[in-house]
This record gives sequence, structure tokens and C-alpha cells, in this order.
Amino acid sequence: MKQTGLVLLIVAALFSCKDKNVPDVSDIKVELTVKRFEQDFFAIDTNRVMAALNQLGQKYPLFLGDYLFNILELPGISDTSTRVQALIKKFIGDYKTVKDSADQVFRNFKPIEKDVKKGLQFVKYYFPAYKPPVQLITFIGPMEGFSDVITRDALAVGLQLHMGEQYSLYSSSMGQSVFPAYISRRFTPDYIAVNCMKNIINDIAPEKGGSLALVEQMVEKGKRLYVLDKILPYTHDTLKTGYTGAQLKGCYENEGMIWNFFLANNLLYSREAVHIKSYLEEAPNTPELGDRSPGAIGIFTGWQIVKKYMSKNPELSLNELLNTDPKKIFEESKYRPG
Repeated sequence: MKQTGLVLLIVAALFSCKDKNVPDVSDIKVELTVKRFEQDFFAIDTNRVMAALNQLGQKYPLFLGDYLFNILELPGISDTSTRVQALIKKFIGDYKTVKDSADQVFRNFKPIEKDVKKGLQFVKYYFPAYKPPVQLITFIGPMEGFSDVITRDALAVGLQLHMGEQYSLYSSSMGQSVFPAYISRRFTPDYIAVNCMKNIINDIAPEKGGSLALVEQMVEKGKRLYVLDKILPYTHDTLKTGYTGAQLKGCYENEGMIWNFFLANNLLYSREAVHIKSYLEEAPNTPELGDRSPGAIGIFTGWQIVKKYMSKNPELSLNELLNTDPKKIFEESKYRPG
């Protein structure tokens, strides 16, 4: 193993192997059935598309419609079946190599299934009233389309965006035009369980945004990261934040400086779209804080604010946290990093 790889593993361990008072959820039973939709879809007889779709509909009564009309964005049933068949045939032809690659990458899906099930056990522990999906359906969709979503009856995982950061299509001109390298480096199998749990958290408590001030939106996102930390306690913080090991380490080392940046520039109560975009949305870095800083750095600060608040309110349930006013959390946290 190269020395640089070893360093990154050590850094990741620093942020994942800390004592989190993890509850024992081993006796909590969860139901999860994995269905490999892409295997069935790419096996259809393209000379008998409509008949094949009718058969698929029996196995995937709800997901098939979501896939055809929301993921593939095919025209509605009122359009001619000839046109729909032609579009499906073209997609299967265009993405056959992607499917073949996915067959290799995901030859053994059991480890991912295990991680998702473990996350669901923690979801059931912390949110006993929530009824999570009982199916995990894998699919292959357009490169520029949906990846991991919650459909009407399943956690749906788009394998085309989990093939590994070295997958050739991501570095192609087409791939880079859709997803630059700072995003596609996260297109690995390791992010499947993380994205599934993020979707469940947002299903439990849809995120607030809109007219909220920057610091309130930071806290809203920080809440979700705090909850994610609880339901995936053994997952590296780099996967949960999407930051590299070096970026996350830099955030902790410069936590006070980051906070002072928001204060000195009077950003906390800004509602300007440019500020929301600059500090909460995807970017290769935060220019004002240097090339080695991560983008969406406000999420890190929101996470620290929530951690400070929860250290003062340990009796608060995660459900209560998600429903607590973000301004209240900020003000009562008294967050003042050194």
C-alpha cells in the first residue's frame, strides 16, 4: 500500500473510531428485500418490449412506473407504444456496457445490504414510529438523472453513479460535463448506505430552507448530519460529510477561523441566494478559505453548532431535534469555537 493511502486511512479512522455511546440494536428486526431491477430490465426482449414490460410490472408493480416515467422520463402512456419501445431499446443499447460493468462491481451486494440493514436497525431504534421502505431496488438510469431516491415502495439505488471513482465514464468528456471530479470521486459503493439513510432522514423530516437565514439553513443541514452520525455510527465521517480526509481534518484544525469568517463578513443572518449557494451547495472548495477547504463548508459549521446544542440537551430525542427551530438551536448552543 502506498504511504499516501495509509495516511488517508489513518485520518479517516480519527473521525470514525471515537466513542459515540452506540446503543445495541442487534436484536431489532428489520425487513429488507433486495431486488436487482437492472438485471431484469436489461434482459427484456427488445423485439417484444411491451409484453416484457407487462411481465416486469408483475414483479415491480410500483417501481416500474417510477422508473419509466420519473427516472427514464419517458413520454406518458398516451404516446404511441412504438415511440416508447424505440426509446427503451435505445437506452438498453446505450447503457449495456454500464450494466456489464455494474455486474462486476456489484457481483456481491451482500456487504451493502448488511450496511443498509444495520442503518435501518438504528432508524427503528431512534424513530420507532417511522415505517421505512422494506425493499431496496437497484437500477441503472441515465448518467445525468436520478441516483439514490425513495420511491413509493422502496429505497432505489442507481448503480450508474456508484461504479467507483476510477470508472472510465466519469472521466470522459460526457461524464465531466455532468459531474466534475470533485463530485464523481464520491461515486463509489461506499456511499450507497449513506445516501439511503440521508433519504430516510429527509423522509422523516423534510428539510426546511426557503427564506431561512444562512445560519438557520446551516443548522438544518447540521441536524441531518448529526442524526446520520447516530444511525451510521460506524461509518467514516468523510463518507457522511462528503469531504476528503484532509478537508475534514483541516475543518477541525481551523474551526475557529471558519467561524470568525462567517462573523467578520456578517453572513450568519444573510438571506442572499449567493451566500446560500456559496456556503451550502456543492463546490470544489470555498475560495475565501483556500483551495484545500471543502465546498459546502457551512454544513460543517452547522454540524458543530448542533453537536454543541445536543451536549447541553442530552435528553432530547432525535425526532425532537429534527423538529426544533434552527434559530433556537443556534442561539442556545452558545457556539463559540476557539
